[in-house]
Amino acid sequence: MIRKIIYNLWYLKSPPWDTGISPPELLDYLAQHPQGRALDLGCGTGTNAMTLAQHGWKTTAVDFAPRAIRIARKRAEQAGLDIDFIVDDVTILNKIAGRFELILDIGCFHGLTTAGKERYIATLERIIAQDGTLLMYAFLSQSEEKGIGLLPADLERLTSILRLVHRQEGTERGIRSSAWLTFRKIE
Repeated sequence: MIRKIIYNLWYLKSPPWDTGISPPELLDYLAQHPQGRALDLGCGTGTNAMTLAQHGWKTTAVDFAPRAIRIARKRAEQAGLDIDFIVDDVTILNKIAGRFELILDIGCFHGLTTAGKERYIATLERIIAQDGTLLMYAFLSQSEEKGIGLLPADLERLTSILRLVHRQEGTERGIRSSAWLTFRKIE
């Protein structure tokens, strides 16, 4: 609950993660794959959801911060884009039905608790389409004591249901290790 309040307060101004620019990794993916249903997890003010919709994807976007969703809806309406913005918990997604060919997570999973990450993965298994893709950007961490991050154990859990097909490591602002990860659902 406190976390939700803090995130809503961030959206009274412009949070540092809300750049208003879709990353080249997403744009490259969109250029190389056919359209389908997309789900943007932790969508914030909707920048990437709008990019998905502009590229012909039927887009649903979720965030637990109602203020961010209100801003996103207004931006999409002003741009003439049809996007289903939903206030929901990404670890449960009670308001989401069906399966998605693309699930986008830019900085959402790595901020969850261990229990939240386990629920997220169970939910992911329910909503990702056969041959679907999870495109994820995450901070990397070796220890839970260091705060947010994708741990080696998290990667093992994710690869128990998805195949890691690409990993590109880098650093966030030259300080924190990060990675773009592309997973595919293949049975």
